[in-house]
Amino acid sequence: MSTIGRYWKQLFGVGLAVYGGALITVGATALIGYFAVGDRLHRILSLSAEEDPSSKDLSPLLIALGTVWLVAAVAFVISTAMMYATVAAVLQEAVLGRPTTFSVIWRRAWARVPALTGTVALTALIAVIPVALAVIGFFAFVIGAFTLAHGSSVVLWTSLGFLGALVTAPLAAWLWVKFSLAPSAVVFEGQRPMAALRRSSQLVRGDWWRISGISLLAYGMAAATNYIIQVPFSFLGMFSGFIGGSPLDDDPNPTAIAFAMSGYVVILFLSQLIGQFVSATFPQLVTGLLYVDRRMRTENLGPVLAEAAAVPPQYNP
Repeated sequence: MSTIGRYWKQLFGVGLAVYGGALITVGATALIGYFAVGDRLHRILSLSAEEDPSSKDLSPLLIALGTVWLVAAVAFVISTAMMYATVAAVLQEAVLGRPTTFSVIWRRAWARVPALTGTVALTALIAVIPVALAVIGFFAFVIGAFTLAHGSSVVLWTSLGFLGALVTAPLAAWLWVKFSLAPSAVVFEGQRPMAALRRSSQLVRGDWWRISGISLLAYGMAAATNYIIQVPFSFLGMFSGFIGGSPLDDDPNPTAIAFAMSGYVVILFLSQLIGQFVSATFPQLVTGLLYVDRRMRTENLGPVLAEAAAVPPQYNP
């Protein structure tokens, strides 16, 4: 909290620039896609319930939606990596008690984005297996419930999915905590992704339970704050008909419905943007301080920090 209070301008400034830029990029891509396939979208929306869309209209629309989704995914990954790097760059000055500037933090964080993106991607792979197994079990269960099929194959896939997720989830949680300090190692020590994972494993060794408990508390606090942020936006979204345009009449057409829902989509985007900023900032501040704490406890980092604090700050990249 002290770090946020002292360096809120740098944190919020980078967050606004990064997530605002991501939102503009995705919005521009969606706008270009709309101009490219807007006429096909209007033809599909104007169809009655008995009519099926033609492949000539549906295929370009799906390609445009897929392109927008891909751009949004890339923008989200880069933005998250940039915020992780920003938090660590701010902590480098915070632990020394030194002031810093937006430009210094931006340059230092941006230089570590490629390595940090690889680190975050490798860490995310830890959760792939249990999540994939859980999804398999869920869809097998849903298919069996809706088709009233209780054959051996449905039971097998459902059991395999849920039991596999239960078995692999503890291992994924253990690895996640083991590698949770890797983003800080990337920025603080200039490590590459694989080296950062090994460094995190070394620092976490012997203190797994304390780090996991503090990290879980930090993520829980961020999730609760995110939920509190979403509530007023969700309430405001109920008036999306007013925000998106005039109220709907008794027999609205699909185009009018889509236009009225545009206000809710904008509100949802803004709430997710603010929530993502909280989720990407506060937990990483906590894990970054845990990284410094572990180095102090195991590597006698305190005298080194005291010596570094006496050196005037350098504002060159």
